Amino acid sequence: MLVNGSAAPAVDEESFEVSAKKPLVGADELAGRLGHLSGVVLKADEERLARALWRTGRGNTFVKFEPINEKLEDPKTGLPVEKSVFVIYFQGVGGSMQQKVIKTCQAFGANIYDWPASASAATARHGHLKKQLEEKTSALEAYKSFMLVEMDELLRPSPQNPVGNSMIEEWRLFCIKEKAIYSIMNLCSGEIALRVNVWYPASDEASIHAMLNKVNSGSQQGAFLTPDKGFGNSTPPTYIRTNEYTEAFQDVIDTYGIPKYQEANPALLTVVTFPFIFGMMYGDVGHGSLLLLAGIWMCRNSESLRYTVPALFTGRYMVFSMGLFAIFAGFMYNDFFSVGLQLFESRWEDKNGDGNFTPLYDVTNSGGRGPYPFGLDWAWVGSSNELLYVNSMKMKLSVLFGVLQMIVGVFLKWSNAFHSRNLTDFIFECLPMMTFMVCFFGWMDWMILYKWVHPIDNPPSIINSLICMAMGQQDFFPFWDGSVEIAQMLMKFTVLAVPLMLLPKPFILLYQHNQSLKKKGDHELLHDEEQAPAAHGGGHGHGEEFEFGEIFIHQIIETIEFVLGTVSHTASYLRIWALSLAHQQLSLVFFQKTLTMGLEMTFPSNGIMLYFMFAAWFGITCAVLLGMDVLECFLHTLRLHWVEFQSKFYKAGGEKFAPFNIRKLVTPTGDE
Repeated sequence: MLVNGSAAPAVDEESFEVSAKKPLVGADELAGRLGHLSGVVLKADEERLARALWRTGRGNTFVKFEPINEKLEDPKTGLPVEKSVFVIYFQGVGGSMQQKVIKTCQAFGANIYDWPASASAATARHGHLKKQLEEKTSALEAYKSFMLVEMDELLRPSPQNPVGNSMIEEWRLFCIKEKAIYSIMNLCSGEIALRVNVWYPASDEASIHAMLNKVNSGSQQGAFLTPDKGFGNSTPPTYIRTNEYTEAFQDVIDTYGIPKYQEANPALLTVVTFPFIFGMMYGDVGHGSLLLLAGIWMCRNSESLRYTVPALFTGRYMVFSMGLFAIFAGFMYNDFFSVGLQLFESRWEDKNGDGNFTPLYDVTNSGGRGPYPFGLDWAWVGSSNELLYVNSMKMKLSVLFGVLQMIVGVFLKWSNAFHSRNLTDFIFECLPMMTFMVCFFGWMDWMILYKWVHPIDNPPSIINSLICMAMGQQDFFPFWDGSVEIAQMLMKFTVLAVPLMLLPKPFILLYQHNQSLKKKGDHELLHDEEQAPAAHGGGHGHGEEFEFGEIFIHQIIETIEFVLGTVSHTASYLRIWALSLAHQQLSLVFFQKTLTMGLEMTFPSNGIMLYFMFAAWFGITCAVLLGMDVLECFLHTLRLHWVEFQSKFYKAGGEKFAPFNIRKLVTPTGDE
């Protein structure tokens, strides 16, 4: 055959096989010309990755995606996501194209894996991975079995332990105790013998000596206690013994502030006054009984509440006493779920049946059947002037008990002055304060009581009498002959008490300071100033710098705060009346809008309606009156004790005595 005038090379037709199924390029030659890359990418990024590879390789890449049926956990977010397996073929091996493809895949957060070059390599790789998976699964199961056995040994209660704690619990308690013991030992000083300064209750000194003697008898090492009666410049911490009943009330006081060492502790009276004032606000026999039942339930289930709800465990007796006093005040108000109780025979009678009641008692106390034995007469319930009378009674009761509690607070200030032997504070603070309280607010309480128990034809207004007393005006409606002169004399004592509180004390302290300076020599004074410079506190105690201006300003503030505070605090006690009125009216509205509607219907619809109305009434009562109202009355009672009562005498600022106690460290609630 001639090609372009020359002979063509000879072709062996037998060795040349033409077939459509046979590849033009062999497998080895193909592997040498095409590169490949495989991995896993988010299914949502398939199209974006394909377009990016197309642009990167300028059309010289081929990618194949295959979705994974199961969702895989994202290692970054931990959320299950849908992913796909991809294979990329591109021209060239190990060149710049491969680096471009790898960087593009990494930009999409793809995980790249090795891809076998042939079917045999893929089969071998699959078998190897399967074997590895079986080995790791077997090792994981063995590890799980081992861990379950170990956890069972650590968590199982030990029969040798008398308490029944597990081994890991014993380890935890051991670490807590060792850490606490070494922390205490770090406070000790000395090398051969350790020495440490401690505070301890004086009443426990004999028991401490007995315990140390018992420990020393069976050991070669010894320990002994050496009492030091002098405190130096340090103030001892405050240690107050409590029991299960008084603990919650003491916590209320400690939340405001820890009493100073040997300061009058308000908790002694708060145990009674706190639930009593709460009961006056919440007074209702029915609601108080439900609150009392809740307190009884807390007391009966105290052991379970100790660890589940420690707050209820601590306050169980407080809730009990609050419910008890609420029942007492409810009998005083004659209020049982807004319904009056006919416990005694009424002292009022409607003779004509026209709603005009006449009293069955003699107001002059010279005969008749006498007043109602206890509380409010049930004849007032539902009367046209019930609200007017009950509001007047509750308002005056609030003022009476409020002034009485503030006077008790001033008496406690007396006790602090007596105990500290501070004659200046007693004469020029305590006595003027008591004079101011008794001469004005005590006189107001006396007028309230006199107006209640003594019949007056034209009863005067207490507010008008107080205004005339304060303004020095003539009172044309006196309580009795001579009451105006007594009021004017008491007002003079009230006004005189203010400058006695303000002026004498700062000048007396200045005189005492000057006298102490005269007794000291110049050298000793200079030595004291160099060796022990006093803190700039404006006080007058030992070791403090004396500043007359600051002391005088402080006394002015104290005087103004007391004078204005007694007026505002007396008005603040009216919250007792306001909350009691709100509670009674809410209870009345809930009763009328639920149970009364069912009672007014006819049979048999009234029975069906009462069934649903009782459920609604009980739910509203529990949510509003046993939930929100209890919390509201509790907070207002707390305010009256912290501000109105304790501000008269309580300085706080002490440090609580916190002895080292292993049992408190290892128990969840810190019980001894």
